[in-house]
Amino acid sequence: MGPTALRMMLGGHLRRLRERAGVSRTDAGWAIRASESKISRLELGRVGFKERDVEDLLSLYGVTEARERDRLLELAREANSRGWWHRYGDVTPDWFDAYLGLEAAAELIRTYEIQFVPGLLQTAEYARAVARLTGVTRGDDEIERVVALRTRRQRALDREPPLKLWAVVEEAVLRRPIGGTEVLRDQLIALRDAVHRPNVTLQIIPIGSPGHAATGGAFSLLRFPQRDLPDVVYLEHLTSALYLDKRDDVESYTHALELLASTSPPPQQTDAHLAALVDRLTG
Repeated sequence: MGPTALRMMLGGHLRRLRERAGVSRTDAGWAIRASESKISRLELGRVGFKERDVEDLLSLYGVTEARERDRLLELAREANSRGWWHRYGDVTPDWFDAYLGLEAAAELIRTYEIQFVPGLLQTAEYARAVARLTGVTRGDDEIERVVALRTRRQRALDREPPLKLWAVVEEAVLRRPIGGTEVLRDQLIALRDAVHRPNVTLQIIPIGSPGHAATGGAFSLLRFPQRDLPDVVYLEHLTSALYLDKRDDVESYTHALELLASTSPPPQQTDAHLAALVDRLTG
């Protein structure tokens, strides 16, 4: 997991520990010789952690169990290291770095897409066409680095244990000729291959489907193997992103995803649906 993502997760965990202990941000700041605003930035993952500060905060919050203290201190140390995706920082916005770290650490990602094929399932040509659609002017070399990053991210589906991906996609996404008809056709064929993988689930919302719960736009829900870490909802905007981990927010988006999944054609019908879309382009 990358430093930004680790800072976010560790900061959020420290916030919950502080609130559970009934400690104010002012008192927490006093304990580490810092201001209330410094505690706020720490809890939001916007600044790095000093091990001494984390130790003092854990003591203040009543965390005395050695194993838990050691685990959180190790997270603080890892937050000072860089993830593999740092080398692509020249082609990714700062706010996306956190998502790359969360994605690399997740064991399950559930996503709802309305515009593009999920990035983890995109072919190189499709990803190349998407990269050209952005409002930012990019040279060929920069576009190739964007594609290389997208391809590198997809290794998570092949790791051990593999990342599990469950995507619910609007059929309009699969009819939109991003990059042209041939690029779309090859992308659909690649999706047919992907849905036969045990760790990939894809559901398609038919184009004639009535309205549904997820009217706010695309979003992803990430779950991690560490059970004491909360799920994170990721919402991407044009120039920024939101990361939500409060229980009420996560439960609302989880409910929306479950409703989408339960009211859409089951995954067993996806391959036939994709085949029909391929035939439509071929005929």
